[in-house]
Amino acid sequence: MRTNIVLDDELIKQAMQLSGVSTKKEVVNEALKEYVSSRSRLDLSDLRGKICLYEGYDHKQHRIVKNEAKK
Repeated sequence: MRTNIVLDDELIKQAMQLSGVSTKKEVVNEALKEYVSSRSRLDLSDLRGKICLYEGYDHKQHRIVKNEAKK
């Protein structure tokens, strides 16, 4: 969709530097993807009371075992 909008030049410049893209179109598309992705994530507070971990569950140990399996 073709659209003409006025953008904050300094903000665009900063976004281009952070993202490493070289055009305004690319940086706007990346920003929109990031926005949609962040807004689409399930709010963790919605899970309160819906997930039960067993007593004694050690998430740090699980992470160590998982990382060792990747090696």
